[in-house]
Amino acid sequence: MNQSSSVARRHFRTVWISDVHLGFRGCSAEYLLEFLRSFECDTLYLVGDIIDLWQLKKRPSWPQAHNDVLRTILGKAKHGTRVVYVPGNHDDPARDYAGLAFGNVHIERETIHTLATGERLLVLHGDEFDTVVQCSPWAAHFGALLYAWLIELNHVVNWCRRRLGFPYWSLAAFLKHKVKNAVQYIGNYEAAVVHAARQRGVDGVVCGHIHRAEFTELRGLKYLNCGDWVESCTALTEAKDGTLDLVYWLQARERVDVPLAVAA
Repeated sequence: MNQSSSVARRHFRTVWISDVHLGFRGCSAEYLLEFLRSFECDTLYLVGDIIDLWQLKKRPSWPQAHNDVLRTILGKAKHGTRVVYVPGNHDDPARDYAGLAFGNVHIERETIHTLATGERLLVLHGDEFDTVVQCSPWAAHFGALLYAWLIELNHVVNWCRRRLGFPYWSLAAFLKHKVKNAVQYIGNYEAAVVHAARQRGVDGVVCGHIHRAEFTELRGLKYLNCGDWVESCTALTEAKDGTLDLVYWLQARERVDVPLAVAA
């Protein structure tokens, strides 16, 4: 496995993205649109929280870039890409349609992906392993509101940093890494997801949910978290030979020629 900050290939066997949160003001739809237009792939996995129905009910935001993201994904499906949509907790109503296919878009509660190497990966969003979401829904909603506030504050902080000539910095990510309870929460989540993968007899797991991109091995299994398109702007890719890479688009975009349009 390799961890990479550049996109050297333009055609992937598989791409995974998660936690886009279309409908949320903090969604980095413009960056995602650039990324989607920079490649072709055989299979595209949407690993949950693609549309943020929680925010749409409270404080909707739907600029043109959010429409363009959906049109680009559907355009890929129209032109041969198999799109597998695994809904998350923020787009939970779509789970009612698990097992159905709409053209080349397939909705699954969870699924197994087989790499070119023959290894099998469990693909799921991961909220079912979040004790806060499962045991305290009100706390989960409060956490979502707090996160939205942090993202708003982050915009102000980074506006000041840009004026001073400093690079982008994520306040929310900083707090996740520094606050003891947050670090313990992430560790418990990762352990629970890997345990579920072991129970299913697979070689690893691809998930999202906690907005923390990761590319590692835990207890002998691959743990691959797609990250998000609110802060980190990350995606997981599989090359034709089964090589896996975690792409950090904010760094990779400077070295990629992005097409101006994509068939839709």
